[in-house]
Amino acid sequence: MFLLLAQQQPIVVDLAKQPEPTHDISIEVVLSMFAVAGIFLLVAFIGCAIVAGATILYKRWRDGSTPEGDAAHSHIRLKI
Repeated sequence: MFLLLAQQQPIVVDLAKQPEPTHDISIEVVLSMFAVAGIFLLVAFIGCAIVAGATILYKRWRDGSTPEGDAAHSHIRLKI
């Protein structure tokens, strides 16, 4: 097995050929990065608004379902 590996040809890398230099970052790339960040922020804001709205609606529903004179409840009434 070792003799088979020793008989392989060596790998030769030509260092004289250099790849073409890459271009500098353009303003379009910078603007697209800010656009993607803005989209993420918008999605996060919409998600937070949905959760906050659902929480408020749940608390209103919970406060409306308990009788007014019930003193044994364990939550503070939300007067929104």
